[in-house]
Amino acid sequence: MKTIEELENFMSEPSAQLLRDIALIDGDILILGVGGKMGPTLAKLAKSAIDKAGIEKKVIGVSRFSSGDLKNELEDYGIETIAADLLDEKSLQSLPDVKNVIYMAGNKFGTVGNEHFTWAMNAYLPGRIAEKFSKSRIVAFSTGNVYPLTKTVRNNCSEDSTVNPIGEYAQSCLGRERVLTYFSHVNKTPMLLFRLNYAIDLRYGVLSEIAKNVYGEQAIDLTMGNVNVIWQGDANEYAIRSLLHCNTSVKVLNVTGPETLSIRWLAEEFGKRFGKVPIFANEEQDFALLNNAANAHQLFGYPKVTIQQMVDMVADWISNDGDTLNKPTHFQEREGAF
Repeated sequence: MKTIEELENFMSEPSAQLLRDIALIDGDILILGVGGKMGPTLAKLAKSAIDKAGIEKKVIGVSRFSSGDLKNELEDYGIETIAADLLDEKSLQSLPDVKNVIYMAGNKFGTVGNEHFTWAMNAYLPGRIAEKFSKSRIVAFSTGNVYPLTKTVRNNCSEDSTVNPIGEYAQSCLGRERVLTYFSHVNKTPMLLFRLNYAIDLRYGVLSEIAKNVYGEQAIDLTMGNVNVIWQGDANEYAIRSLLHCNTSVKVLNVTGPETLSIRWLAEEFGKRFGKVPIFANEEQDFALLNNAANAHQLFGYPKVTIQQMVDMVADWISNDGDTLNKPTHFQEREGAF
């Protein structure tokens, strides 16, 4: 893939399993926070699946759309758009009542020094969303950051593991989960909490950051020595299909790839492709932020895009000076300060 159009077309191609499931999801789909890193391709994937399944269903994307031409881009794809600030009560209440909500809005980076906004977005707003869409089914994006660092050789952070978030961002995300769960219990709203880490495409993500460091002969910090990743297209498909698995007892689902990946190994794989020797700093610690997604794989199958495919595609993209987003993951962060 050489262009953003080719990349997005690849991520928007629905699998046979998604075509089957999209036909089973009754009602339109509303995506709150469609303007984020994953939202545009998730919306396009949903629309593509609807069209290829030959069914009638709207995909509606909500965002502030404060800059760029994303609004026109989505509308050209057949996706309805609504410009709204979700923290504005009048704007929130004006949104249409839709049977299916994928809730992606939140705040992570810039939390330090602006903690009040992060808590408003991640813990206050979910209650307002839950009340507004009490008659809908809701898939709410969350994060594996709600778990503590776990011993690498075990990677036992399943959905049954005790949460213990590090730092205010992760704490606010647990707040989001608790508030949504409260309203689900009160209003009998079917929900699924989608604990994701880390989604990647070629323009951003853990692999892109490691590849850029190797290619640019910059040191790679090994302190957070291991990581989980999943191709963004696979994560988006899981999210859409998760609408069929919401329930009023609130289902929690870890979402990532099946491997516990060594940062050192990833850097060496990129080094082979670039003909460069990676530069490392520090040593791997025994504990890392990891996420065991075995239950998601049982529900939806293993991700279609493998880690070797991701490494190959990212290496090709970086070596050909492909466009990148200035949105680092900060996967190296161990103290939760984002």
